[in-house]
Amino acid sequence: MTRTDVTEETEVPEPGGYAAARLRLLTEGERSGPPRRRALAELTDDWLAGLFGAATGGHTGVSLVAVGGYGRGELSPRSDLDLLLLHDGRDEKAVAALADRLWYPVWDLGLDLDHSVRTPQQARKTAGEDLKVHLGLLDARHLAGDLGLTSSLRTAVLADWRNQAPRRLPELRDLCAERAERQGELRFLLEPDLKEARGGLRDATALRAVAASWLADAPREGLADARRRLLDVRDALHLATGRATDRLALQEQDEVAAGLGLLDADALLRQVYEAARVISYAGDVTWREVRRVLRARSVRPRLRAMMSGRNGGKPAAERSPLAEGVVEQDGEVVLARAARPERDPVLPLRAAAAAAQAGLPLSLHAVRRLAATARPLPTPWPAEAREQLVTLLGSGRPTVQVWEALEAEGLVTRLLPDWERVRCRPQRNAVHLWTVDRHLIETAVRAAGFTRRVHRPDLLLVAALLHDIGKGWPGDHSMAGETIARDVAARIGFDRADAAVLATLVRHHLLLVDTATRRDLDDPATVRAVADAVGTERTLELLHALTEADALATGPAAWSSWRGSLVADLVKRVAGVLAGEPAAEAEAAAPTAEHERLAVEAFRTGGPVLALRAQTEPPADPARPSGPSGASSGRGSDDPGADDPAGTVPEPLGVELLIAVPDQAGVLPAVAGVLALHRLTVRTAELRSVTLPDGVDGSVLLLDWRVAAQYGSLPQAARLRADLVRALDGTLDIAGRLAERDAAHPRRRGVEPPPPRVTVAPAASRLATVIEVRAQDAPGLLFRLGRALEAAGVRVRSAHVSTLGANAVDAFYVTRGEGVPLPGEEAASVAREVEESLRG
Repeated sequence: MTRTDVTEETEVPEPGGYAAARLRLLTEGERSGPPRRRALAELTDDWLAGLFGAATGGHTGVSLVAVGGYGRGELSPRSDLDLLLLHDGRDEKAVAALADRLWYPVWDLGLDLDHSVRTPQQARKTAGEDLKVHLGLLDARHLAGDLGLTSSLRTAVLADWRNQAPRRLPELRDLCAERAERQGELRFLLEPDLKEARGGLRDATALRAVAASWLADAPREGLADARRRLLDVRDALHLATGRATDRLALQEQDEVAAGLGLLDADALLRQVYEAARVISYAGDVTWREVRRVLRARSVRPRLRAMMSGRNGGKPAAERSPLAEGVVEQDGEVVLARAARPERDPVLPLRAAAAAAQAGLPLSLHAVRRLAATARPLPTPWPAEAREQLVTLLGSGRPTVQVWEALEAEGLVTRLLPDWERVRCRPQRNAVHLWTVDRHLIETAVRAAGFTRRVHRPDLLLVAALLHDIGKGWPGDHSMAGETIARDVAARIGFDRADAAVLATLVRHHLLLVDTATRRDLDDPATVRAVADAVGTERTLELLHALTEADALATGPAAWSSWRGSLVADLVKRVAGVLAGEPAAEAEAAAPTAEHERLAVEAFRTGGPVLALRAQTEPPADPARPSGPSGASSGRGSDDPGADDPAGTVPEPLGVELLIAVPDQAGVLPAVAGVLALHRLTVRTAELRSVTLPDGVDGSVLLLDWRVAAQYGSLPQAARLRADLVRALDGTLDIAGRLAERDAAHPRRRGVEPPPPRVTVAPAASRLATVIEVRAQDAPGLLFRLGRALEAAGVRVRSAHVSTLGANAVDAFYVTRGEGVPLPGEEAASVAREVEESLRG
C-alpha cells in the first residue's frame, strides 16, 4: 500500500442495494444450481470490490482475495465468505483500518465471515503450518486491488503444494480418514452431513487438492456432477432452514426434496447417496494411486536401477498370474496382456473373483476396459460364470471393495438388472446401518463365514445377495423378492429345484427370527407352521445361516446371543418335526427348581416374591461385526448385544428379574408400571402360569424379565417388591406418576412416528389368540398395553417382548377366562380396543 491514509472519508457502496439484489437472486424460482451460485458469487464480488475501491482509492500494495469455497465460486445461500486481505507489509496500521471498513459492512448484513489479514510471506508460513489454510489458498481468487500481489501468492502457494506433496498428501489422507471415522459414511446415513461425512463436499475438495499436486488425479467421470448434486442439495437445505447448515435432518428432507423438484425424501436421499458413492469411490482410487506413487518414489535410486529393465531404465513391473486373463501388478488386479474381454464374457466375474480371493482391489483401468468391451453373458449363464459369482460372494470382507468397483462402472446392473431398483435405496429404520444394496453385500460377507456349516454354500451366498431384492418394488418385499429370486436363479443357471430353494429362502428370510422372538415356542402350532413353510431339513439349515447373516449385517440391535439362542431353539424343534418327531408341548415349559421355589413361596405368603440375578451372554461369535453400538434393542436402552471386536468378552444382558405372584388380575400392568417408575428398561419379558409341585393346590404366575437401569444403578429388590405390593392392591397410582413425569419432561421436537398398529395373528396358535402390537417404543408402553388388555377382559397367557431400534414389536398370547382362544370377531374387537388405547 502507498502512503495514502485509507481511513479518510470516501463514498462507500450502499449495503442495502447488495442485500436487495441478493434477496431477489435467492428467491428467483427460475434460477438455481450452478447458475445461481455463480451469480451470487459475482454479485458478492462486485459488492466487495466496490467496498475495497471506495476504501483504498485504487492504491497498490494491497489486494482482496477470495479463498476456500468462495474462491471456487461455490456460494450457497447461507455460505460464509472466506476472505484474505493481502498486503505488502509497508503500512500495517492503514491495512488494519482498511480491514475494518471491509469486514463491518459484511457483519452488518448478518453474513458469516472467515477473514484474515496477511502478507504473502505470512500466508505461506501459515499454510506450511496449517493444512486447512493451505487447502483454502489453493482456491485463491483475486477480487480487487493489486493483481500482481495475488498472482504471486497463488504461484508460490501452488509451487509449495507441489514441492511438499510427498509430506502433505499423507497428512491430508489421514485428515480425511479421521473425519470419516468421526462423521460416518454419507451414503449410509439417514441424517448425513453433506460436507463433513465421507463422500461429501470436503472429500471432493481434497481430490481437487490431490490433482493440484500433479502427483495423482481422481477419476473425472461423474465426479463434477456428483459434487454439483451435493451443492444443489445444500442450497435447497439453506433455503429451507434459513441457516448455514450442512446436516440434512429428517424433518427438513421433504421440504428440501420439494425445493429440488424431487418426488419425496427417499428420492432425495437416493440422489445424495449416489453422489456420495461416486466421490467415495474416486477417493479410494485416488488415495491408492497416491500411495503407489509415494512408495515408488521412496525406493532408492540404486535399487531402482537394479530393478530396471531395458525399457529406458524404468523399473520392470512384476506381473503375477491370478486366473485366466487376470494378473496382479503393483498391488492391483489388472487384465493380462493377452486378455480379450470382447471374446470372454466370463472375464468380468473371473477378474472380480480373483481380486476378492487375493484381497486386492480391481484397477480402475481394468474395470473400465471390462465395462467398455466385455460381451454380455448368455442366458442362462455358463457354469463357470455362476461359480465365479459364488466365489466372489464367498470371499468375505474383500468382496465389498471389488463389488463397489464393479458397481461404479455399471457392471453389476448389467449382470443383475434387478439390482438397479435397490441401488443406493435408503432404509428408514434406525436398526439398519446400510442402504439396501450395501446391506445385501454385507449379508453375503457375513454368510461367507457360515459356508462350512451348510451343505450348499452356493445357495446360501446367492440367497444372501438376493434376500432383500424385493425392496425395490411395492408391497411385501419378501413376496416380491421370491418371484425375483426365482427368475434370477434361472437366469444365472440354477436348475428348477435349486431355484425353488432360493425362492423359499428369500420368501421366508424373516420367518425364524420373527417366530422365535414373537411366538410361544412351546405351542405345537408355532413349530408346525415353520416346518410347513420351510419344507425340508436342508432348507431349514440354509435358512438358519441366512437368518443370522442377515441380522448381523443389519446392525447391532438386530442380533444378540439371546436372539441367537431363541432361533437355535426354534430350529432344533422344527428339525425334529421335519425328521418325523411329534411337536412336544410341555417339555420345554417345565419349571426349574428356582421357579418352583419362588412359586411355592409366593403361594405360601400370598404376595409377590422377587429374585434379581445378574446375567451375561456367552462369548460373542468372532464372525459378528465389531464397532460401537448405539442402536437400541430393548425398552429405551442400548443394545444388549453390543459387539465385542475380540469376540471373547461376555455380553451383558442386564439383570434377570424373576417374579412369582399368586394368580390374580392386573399382574402384567402392575409389574410393567413399577419397572417404568423405577426407570428400568425391559429388554425381554415372558409371563407364564406355573404348575405347582404335587400336594400344593393353587396357581402362580411367573414373570421372567431381563431389565437394566436407564440411569445409575438398579434399585433394591425390597423396594421393587414394596411398590409391586402397592400396585397390586391399588394404593400406588402408576398412571398418575408416569403422567407427572412425562409432563415434567416434554418430548423433544423430532420426526412424528407412524401410528401404532395392533393386529390378530391368524392361525398362530391352537391354544390361545395372538395379539401383535407394533408401536413406537416409550417408557411405560408395556404398562399401557397390559392395562389395555386387562380392560378388554382377556387373560394374558404369555407375553413376548421385542424391541428393534425405536420400534416395539410385542406379541401377547391371550385367552378367555376359562383358558380358550378368543373367537374371531371378539379377537378383532380386542385388537381394536388396544390400538385405540395406544392412540389416545
